[in-house]
Order: sequence, then C-alpha cells, then structure tokens
Amino acid sequence: MESIWKKGIDPGEIRQLKGKLQADVVVIGAGMAGLLTAYLLKEAGRRVVVLEANRVGSGQTGGTTAKITSQHGMIYEYLTKKFGIPKSRQYANANQAAIGEYERIVNMLDISCDFHRCPAFLYALEGEEAERRMERLTREIAAAAALGIPAEAAQVTELPFPVAGAEVFPDQAAFQPLKFLQGIKRELEVYEHSKAQKVQDTCVFTDFGSVEAGAVVFAVHYPWMARPGYYFLRMHQSRSYVLALNAGKKLCGMYRDMEEQGLSLRSYGDTLLLGGEGHRTGKNKKGGNYEELARQGRLLYPGAKEAARWSAQDCVTLDKVPYIGKLSPAASNWYVATGFGKWGMTGSMVSAMLLRDEIIGKENPNSGIFVPHRMNWKASVPKLAQHTGSAVVNLSRSLVPIGERKVCRHMGCRLNFNPEEQTWDCPCHGSRYDKAGNLLDGPAQKSLKRCCPPCDR
Repeated sequence: MESIWKKGIDPGEIRQLKGKLQADVVVIGAGMAGLLTAYLLKEAGRRVVVLEANRVGSGQTGGTTAKITSQHGMIYEYLTKKFGIPKSRQYANANQAAIGEYERIVNMLDISCDFHRCPAFLYALEGEEAERRMERLTREIAAAAALGIPAEAAQVTELPFPVAGAEVFPDQAAFQPLKFLQGIKRELEVYEHSKAQKVQDTCVFTDFGSVEAGAVVFAVHYPWMARPGYYFLRMHQSRSYVLALNAGKKLCGMYRDMEEQGLSLRSYGDTLLLGGEGHRTGKNKKGGNYEELARQGRLLYPGAKEAARWSAQDCVTLDKVPYIGKLSPAASNWYVATGFGKWGMTGSMVSAMLLRDEIIGKENPNSGIFVPHRMNWKASVPKLAQHTGSAVVNLSRSLVPIGERKVCRHMGCRLNFNPEEQTWDCPCHGSRYDKAGNLLDGPAQKSLKRCCPPCDR
C-alpha cells in the first residue's frame, strides 16, 4: 500500500549519526516540517543537524495528497467566530505566504518536483440540502475574503458529478512531495536510522551518538513525551484513505467536499487521486474504506484502473489550529510543530517560517494564533471533553486482562483492530502496530512486547 510518491524515489545512501556533534539547532524528524525548518534556519546562518529514525520522508509526508493550499475546508467562518478577525487573519496570511515560499525554494534550488500553481475548490453537492449548504458556503467565502484571501464563488464543470456551487481560491499549488524533499535534503546535514532515544535539556541522544545544540525542534508528527506540554490531552489522530486511479481525465483544479466526510479529488499527471472515508484512529471496526472509495471511483470514472492505494494519519488539535512554537513555557529551548490536520504540506511550511523566526529572535506577525500553550475556551472546551472522555473509556478498558500485546506502549490504552489495514490502532492517541506487534505510528516509541502470545485477532 505505498503511495505513488514513493515510486522511483532513490533515497540514496544512509548516513548514520556516530559520535558527538554540536550545532545551533537539532531537528528531530526528517519529514516535510523537519527539513523545511532545517533549511530555513540554515539560510538564516545557523548550523542545523536533522535526526531521522528511518529515512527522509518515510513518515506522514509520503501519505499526503500533496496540496499546498490555504483552503482548509470550512475553516474561516469558524476561526473568525472563535478567535476574532486579527488572529484569523494571521492564520490566513501565514498559509497564503507558505505557498509562495515553496515556489521560491523550488525555483532557487531548481528542484524538479512537478510544482505548479492551480486553483483549489470547495464544493457543495446538489440535493435536498443544497440550499442550506450554499448558504453556509456563501458565509465561508465572505469570511475568507474578509481576511484577505481572494476567495470567490465559482461554477464547477470538470467534475464527473453535478455540484450546487463552489468556493475557489485561485493560485494555490500542488507538487510531488518526496521529490521536493530529496531536493532540499542535498542542502542539509541529515542523519538517518538515527532515532532520538532521549532528550536531556538541549542534548539529543541516539544509540550511537548525540547532538548538543542551543535549541531542539520536535518535528515528529506527534510529540511522544507526556510532559511538558501535555499534548496527549490536546490532540487526537485520524486516518483517511486514497486511491490512485488511471481515470483518463485530468482535473485542472483541486477539489474537496465542504462536508467533512465527502470526497477529495486532484490529478497528478494522468493519475486521479480520490480521497475520503476518514475516521478517528482506533475507531474502524467495520473496515471497507478502500472498497467504498473504489465503488465511488467506478461510478464516477467507469473503466478506471486502480494504480495504488494508501492511507494517511493526521493530528487534529482541539481548536483546529496547529501548535507551532515553544513546546512549553517549562522548556524554553524546545520547539514543536504538530497538529496540522489534513493540511500538512502548507502547515509544514508555516511551521518552518514561524520556528525560524522564533529561534533567531525575529518577530513574525502571524505567530500569535499558533502559540502551542494557548487555551481558547470557546474553541477547545467542547472537544476537550469529547477527547478526554474517549481516552478515559479506552484506558479503563485496558484494565481488563486481555494480553499485553493489545495494550498500547504509549500510555496503556487498549488497542482496537483495524480490519481495513490489518493493524492494531490506539483510539486514545493514535499509535499503530502491525499484526506482529511492530510499531508503525507514534506517539508510542516501542513495539509491543515480544514475550506475549501472537497478536492475531
């Protein structure tokens, strides 16, 4: 189940950390957020060392649909109500700026990664609820425009199904993310198969070496430590699914249903990427997600051949805004970038720009809404109660004697079997394991114990 982005990528030789190094900044994680942060800091004159447990781009970056856009679903009316116009404008400005920053780096380094500008559409389906959906979409367009985004109402004609209307953000972008990462990797000091085992003050230890630095950036998708920061209380993880179809028709724009459970569509060359069927990690007892996407693909594009299928994992914060900045007031030299939702490509660049400025002591006018230790009660309290309740239920289930191999090694939640991907998933914080107990996704840092009985259903 590899994504199309991984095909034809030569990761090169492994350079593993051995011995002791000193740097200005050490970045943990060599996905999009980690490498972009390292690159912008290097441009600012800092020596940066990047540590990666596996290979560059082997985590969530390889599962993206690779849209670079500030159009993040029905977000701007929500932000305006919960945060007010000034902070909502920070969110809009930061994400719009991220698109141009990608283009700058691609052009400057001459990276061949299929980067191109294109419009992004948020569409409303026809049907009995069409009038209500269009009223909501009209308010969303107005909210985005009030924040400075050139959002407009649009008619859509290239989709294989009718829509009542759409919002369009012009001049957004898409690319091949792993080709881009390989392009900036050449500019950086990256050590692979060098997992951070312990962080003590500003020294990061691996199995065979260590890096002492003035600042530590956790760009690991989901911070694994419980304290400080308590991110396990303030985020959950969700999964979504993608089919790559040889559909014979290329879409000029990128598309997403305004409803959370709708479809996402974009083209990459002659391949159509059809996404959807998302759910909270650990909450997928029935399965059938790929088959449902395939059924819809057959209806929309009869005769289309499936070229690949894959899934992605996303961190979702309580208030839908990423956590970017100092990890905690109690750890002044630790920084974090997490909680991008389904918008990791844009969020990664936003993180890189904000973290660069904070680390070098430069004021960034867009930083305020992203501060990690914020607590917006209007936006966060309802989700906090829901998230905490789910965690408590699943932690209490772990007290039942069921065999240790089905209990997560992060905080002891009982794992649920995901029949769609044949994995054991944690409904509390999103860690995942294969049927043999090998760790697939964090925040857990260790595989399930080998001393226990086999992990079959």
